[in-house]
Amino acid sequence: MASRSLGLHVARKQDAARSGAVERRNLLTVCRFSVKTLLDRSCLDTIDDSSPEFTNFVSILEQILSHRLKGQTTWFGYETHRSFWDYVKAACSKVSPNCIHSIESMENVRSSRAKGRAWIRLVLMEKRLSEYISSALRDFKTTRKWYEDGAIMLGEEAGLLADTLIGLNTIDFSFCLKGEGLNGSCPAVIDYTPYLKSIQRENSISSDEELRTLGSSGSENTTPEKMAASTAEAILTEQSSWVCRCKRLEQKYRMALEQKCYLEEMVRLREAQLSQVIPQNKALQQRLTDTHLSHTLEKEQLEYIVLELQDQLKNFQSLEQLSQTSLEPSHTLNLDTRPASSHWHHHGKEDTPSLIGLCGSLQSVASNKSLASLKSSECLASPTTEVTSPDLTHVLEPETKRPSTWFGEREPDLDPGIGTQPF
Repeated sequence: MASRSLGLHVARKQDAARSGAVERRNLLTVCRFSVKTLLDRSCLDTIDDSSPEFTNFVSILEQILSHRLKGQTTWFGYETHRSFWDYVKAACSKVSPNCIHSIESMENVRSSRAKGRAWIRLVLMEKRLSEYISSALRDFKTTRKWYEDGAIMLGEEAGLLADTLIGLNTIDFSFCLKGEGLNGSCPAVIDYTPYLKSIQRENSISSDEELRTLGSSGSENTTPEKMAASTAEAILTEQSSWVCRCKRLEQKYRMALEQKCYLEEMVRLREAQLSQVIPQNKALQQRLTDTHLSHTLEKEQLEYIVLELQDQLKNFQSLEQLSQTSLEPSHTLNLDTRPASSHWHHHGKEDTPSLIGLCGSLQSVASNKSLASLKSSECLASPTTEVTSPDLTHVLEPETKRPSTWFGEREPDLDPGIGTQPF
């Protein structure tokens, strides 16, 4: 009994695996057929919401994206149905630039199913459906989180699906995202009849007329007139079918010829534009070369000017140092060789700090102060002391009569500390 139940369980698993594999194969095969029919239709007319080929393709794509999609578990433990739009938001958020935020902000699109349909139409107009699907498949962790085992998005066939959808980038779609058809709550149904074609062999029955003829011949007594009439009808039907095929081929040929003429005209236009751009490009390159050369010359001139200024600055500094060194010994000698009678001494009295400061300030070469300023100077100990000695006039006169320049330059000031501080 246990072995029988185990065998039943294994058989059920095998049947489920086979049915899942057949379902995946059917969806992918019909998706390839749908893309092919869209490409053929785009050669004749513009693809919009009214095209039956597009309606069937959207139904197939919704079935593929919703295949074995996990439901959402509520607080009470129930599992509710979930739309593929929730998966697209989570898996395609890294695509840049992204249209998910634009779809979320649409006021007339409310349900998740409607947002998913609006997303399909928008990415088809942007020619980026394959890019979004490839980006979602690369995020395997998120895809594994949202789909159950056996889903098309988790299988190896998903990569083939992304490659198949690349062909749609050559089609110019035109949709209206404000229509009420996006908010439909019923799931999309696939129409398989456009993709079912019987494989005709040499010895097989080729048409429905022959099938009807065969059925009537088995039930009634046929005559040569009836056989001839049925044969003539079959011939006429076949001729009409061939005429329709020839007309379609002729229409395709005319369209291809028009596209060829258009492309040739575009090529001639681009060649004319290119012939105009080439001289402009050469002129710009020549201007760029001349600008670079002038920039190099100006840079060299500026470098030469900077070096010349640096040399002049060094020469000026060396002349200034030389003038300072030539002035200092003569001034020291002038102070040392000054006669003793020029110094201010009071016989019988010691030199007071006020007199020492006064003498020191008078010995300074840069001092041009008057007696009134000397009286109020900080160097004097008693500013009220009156100086009326004739020796002071003798000391002051040589200092005031000295020229203020030497060889056309201003005489540098001596150390202000000389004679301004008390001994």
